[in-house]
Amino acid sequence: MRSADPLSATFAALSDPTRRAILARLAAGEASVGDIAAPFAMSLPAVSKHLKVLENAELIARSRDGQWRPCQLHAAPLKEAAEWIDRYRRFWEDSFDRLADYLRQHRYSKGDADNGKDGNNDKD
Repeated sequence: MRSADPLSATFAALSDPTRRAILARLAAGEASVGDIAAPFAMSLPAVSKHLKVLENAELIARSRDGQWRPCQLHAAPLKEAAEWIDRYRRFWEDSFDRLADYLRQHRYSKGDADNGKDGNNDKD
């Protein structure tokens, strides 16, 4: 069951390093809860709680194959989060480009380029 604000659920799930490590493991392929829990120094119930958070955020799906309940990565929410972050990355890149243009123009408008000033304060 996805929350009313899926992006918040995704970021909340990603806020924990254990859950990010679980997602990294599942990126390599589906795995059982026992396989997922193996590298962590925590109880199986604690790992199951992390899996439940990931499942509620729809970052993983669990299926049933007899006694085996494999977990698999569901990457769609990660794509949505990456697209959201990408908008802000472009904003900051554009802002830095505008700042660089401004500084270049400001430097040339002061005549620094004509006077041989390159911002280097070394004395020869």
